[in-house]
Amino acid sequence: MRKVFLFILIIIGYFTQAQTISGNEYLKYRIHYGILNAGFATLNITEENYAGKPHLHIVGKGNSSGAVRLFFKVDDRYETYIDKSTNKPSKFIRDINEGGYTKNKILLFDHDKRIVKEHNLENNKKTTYSYNTDVQDMLSAFYYLRSFKNTDFVTGTSKTVSVFMDEQIYSFRLKVLGRETIKTKFGKIDCIKIRPYVQSGRVFKAQESVTLWVSDDDNLIPMLLEAELAVGSLKMSINEYKNTKYPLNFK
Repeated sequence: MRKVFLFILIIIGYFTQAQTISGNEYLKYRIHYGILNAGFATLNITEENYAGKPHLHIVGKGNSSGAVRLFFKVDDRYETYIDKSTNKPSKFIRDINEGGYTKNKILLFDHDKRIVKEHNLENNKKTTYSYNTDVQDMLSAFYYLRSFKNTDFVTGTSKTVSVFMDEQIYSFRLKVLGRETIKTKFGKIDCIKIRPYVQSGRVFKAQESVTLWVSDDDNLIPMLLEAELAVGSLKMSINEYKNTKYPLNFK
């Protein structure tokens, strides 16, 4: 299950676009691992001042529950502060515990100098990394899409964004597969069907193992995700939502 909750939080954040964000938007997802209820993932957004500038503060959480928590305890928390004037991250926090595997780090971005300063709170080690392209953190990656509308997601096209993660820069790519109407606990809703490309190996079965459906409207909120893992399968579905900027048109 390691990295699965992280991937889900990235996906949720990636489709929470700046122009569609309400200042107090809240999303919650139920996660199933096979027939088991594996846990929940949430994303909460507020507007705050950071370093004297208006920022969006996004908090993403992933927690295992039920039978899964008995043998694999997950308590993940991710935070990002995004400068509203530049749409780039200023600060990123990663505090996770996944079955005893822990990380507690703070990243500070200087986009003028193109460096990120990492503070590992577990060993008090401080490291500086440089980069030569525009980057986002794990949650702020959605700002790549802030200028897009649902009509810009044309079948067959792809979109990419560079994400700084685990001391490296990763190119995250999505391909638009088409349109579908899907069922949710709130009713049916028209969606854009998307393929996020992932790294095959220990977590996912193949690069094309994941399929995602996001609302085909100005919200572009993830509704459903299905993934074939190296062992078993995973499903994520919308379980609760509050304060979306535009009404969701469930039928």
